Amino acid sequence: MAKSQKPRDVPAGASMVAANRRARRDFDVLETLEVGLMLQGSEVKSLREGNVQIAESWARVDQGELWLHNLHISPYSHAAAPFRAEPDRVRKLLAHRREIERLAARVSQERLALVPLALYFREGRAKIALALARGRTRGDRRRDIAQRDADAEAARSMAAARRRRSGRR
Repeated sequence: MAKSQKPRDVPAGASMVAANRRARRDFDVLETLEVGLMLQGSEVKSLREGNVQIAESWARVDQGELWLHNLHISPYSHAAAPFRAEPDRVRKLLAHRREIERLAARVSQERLALVPLALYFREGRAKIALALARGRTRGDRRRDIAQRDADAEAARSMAAARRRRSGRR
């Protein structure tokens, strides 16, 4: 059976630009939060073209503000040179002060990470689904794969038993 193509980290009515598929593999997501993204000029047009790499990005709270690092937005092809923003610059994320303070407290106390899951447009504004996550070890990932294989094998044997039962009648 093929996996669903519907992105799980994007709310209904939003148009997805990019998804960080590695995030759910490498981290246990404890909580998600939708935050805005502060962009410059032609970066919005570049995002609409899908010229973005989100896989290696991460967020951090610094002096009471939320910042996104390593998000690569390629320069818009038709923008004049003076209006092109730096592709790998640190971008500010927009969230309520209480949310930022709560995230900062949990990150520092519980040794968690802030990882972007998806980048999308909602009502014409660029948004990021940001996850408060705990890093997985290689053993955790192997255990998940073993569990998934065991579940698939059990489902196959149950289906075979149903087929044998229905064939006898």
